[in-house]
Amino acid sequence: MTRLSARLAALFCLIAGTMAPAHAQWVPIKPIKMIVPYAPGGAADLTARLMAEQLALAVGQPFIVENRAGGGGVIGADLLAKAVPDGYTISFGSDPPFTINPHLHSVPYDALKSFAHVSLVANLPLVLVVNPQKMPVKNVAELIALAKANPGKFTIASSGNGSSGHLAAELFKLEAGINLVHVPYKGQAPANTDMISGHVDVTFSSIGPATQHFKSGRLIPLAVSTSSRFSGLSEVPALAETITGFDIGVWLGLTYPAGTPQAAIDRISQESDKILHTPAVMERFKALGYVPVGGKPEVLKNRIESDYKRFGEIIRANNIKGD
Repeated sequence: MTRLSARLAALFCLIAGTMAPAHAQWVPIKPIKMIVPYAPGGAADLTARLMAEQLALAVGQPFIVENRAGGGGVIGADLLAKAVPDGYTISFGSDPPFTINPHLHSVPYDALKSFAHVSLVANLPLVLVVNPQKMPVKNVAELIALAKANPGKFTIASSGNGSSGHLAAELFKLEAGINLVHVPYKGQAPANTDMISGHVDVTFSSIGPATQHFKSGRLIPLAVSTSSRFSGLSEVPALAETITGFDIGVWLGLTYPAGTPQAAIDRISQESDKILHTPAVMERFKALGYVPVGGKPEVLKNRIESDYKRFGEIIRANNIKGD
């Protein structure tokens, strides 16, 4: 090889090296287990299976759903934290084991360090609901005025002590300056049933289970809990339109154990983002009361860190105890 050709070869290698990606795209070579910390058949479980199906098509390997319900999501989160961080065990979960339960119980993992977050799949607004027979109010301002005129007379139901609905209720009471008596239930369905029968007066419900009662007129939605309106209930205002800055809700997301290769995290994050912006998935989420999000892994990581701090403050300020 001449001196000139050697120099050209070296230059080519240098150029090729600068054009190469930081790391090659991760391509899984075997099925991926998806831990779902809910019982089979619910809306969140069905959503997890939808994402598993779509991700399998995207990466060319099956996503095997494994339901591990219990402990408010702690059992599933602990399994994930202890899994081998090789990209082949992921979780489709929600906020309680990461941002709420660590403030209520001793959990067997570090909520902020044991996980590598992948994708904020969806935000789930809650909706402030009243029984029109017991609470003759047409909007949030009228509800606040009625509660202020009758402190301690009215009740606000939730799906359980320390639940997202309970935290929303305490935040609403604080920001509105009112006194509503909290009544915890074992799930939102029985809370909504007692709302309809008139045993309790107000609740923050997830949108999906309450929609049928809105259509029948047995329950009335006054506002959604997030900072902007939900497209599936576009005529219902956001609470922030009455109480400036009010914003609380639930999320669904994909999470790996800490130490998972960045290439695997990035691949699943990118594929999830594409899936969440397909018309079919967006329409399905709208029907369930979900707002698809997606974006980079930092979106979910930042949400968890923010909620962990804020929910801890609410729990301590109100001396909330877990069930």
